[in-house]
Amino acid sequence: MLRASDKGNSIQSMDSRIYGVDFHDFIQKEQHNNTFELASEFGLTIGDVRKLKKHLERN
Repeated sequence: MLRASDKGNSIQSMDSRIYGVDFHDFIQKEQHNNTFELASEFGLTIGDVRKLKKHLERN
């Protein structure tokens, strides 16, 4: 039962994440950093950063 609880907790913590990136942190840093800096900060490709930005614009 403990194992199922741990799994549930990890799934809940991933709700606000895409590509393993916390949206709140990404949005905050997006205002001050360019695409290359964001990619470096989060360990993403520049294409992934662009996809995240497009996704945020749709919401």
